[in-house]
Amino acid sequence: MALRSTVLSTAALLSLALGALAQAPNKVGVISVQGAIVGTKDGQKASQELEQKFAPKKKDIDSRNGEVSQLEDQLRKGGNLMSEDKRTQLERDIDEKKRRLQRDVQDAQEEWNSAQQGLLQNLGQRMMAVIEKYAKDNGYTMILDVSNPNTPVLYASAGIDITQDIVALYDKTSANGGPTATPGNPSSTGAPGRPSAPGAAPAVKPATPGAK
Repeated sequence: MALRSTVLSTAALLSLALGALAQAPNKVGVISVQGAIVGTKDGQKASQELEQKFAPKKKDIDSRNGEVSQLEDQLRKGGNLMSEDKRTQLERDIDEKKRRLQRDVQDAQEEWNSAQQGLLQNLGQRMMAVIEKYAKDNGYTMILDVSNPNTPVLYASAGIDITQDIVALYDKTSANGGPTATPGNPSSTGAPGRPSAPGAAPAVKPATPGAK
């Protein structure tokens, strides 16, 4: 009888413990890692440097794009008044300029994407160290990156968005010597989500050059 009473008491205590555990709230937060990176002082500085680096190339592409547009306008307005040879030559010139421009635009875009990805990875490693510290200090059990297309977050309350808190903490730690990365822990470190510049918090990106 005593054994049965002990077993029942143990079962009751276990049931209460499991019930309390089930009711204990898991603290979850969301963050746009890309938006946080771009929002930091380091991110803004890197963004400006990247735009300055690509400014001459963008200016050249814009100029050539305008030249093609002028030639197309010339052909459209005066093509019927030109000789067949002159009109044919103008059409060839336009096609050649457009092909070269398109190739250069594609090369510039690939170069830009590569430089941007390097920027995000470099700052992303430091950002992850800040996020890990913030999560531990504030009792978070999970933080989701809503800027990563591989994170299926369909809805998140603005009240659990910690992006601005992380930006402030990053800038504070960076001013004090920089955050320390924690390599070797796959659960807490790694590169940020792909630069899906289109999104709530776009990654650093200038106007994309393109032929009309």
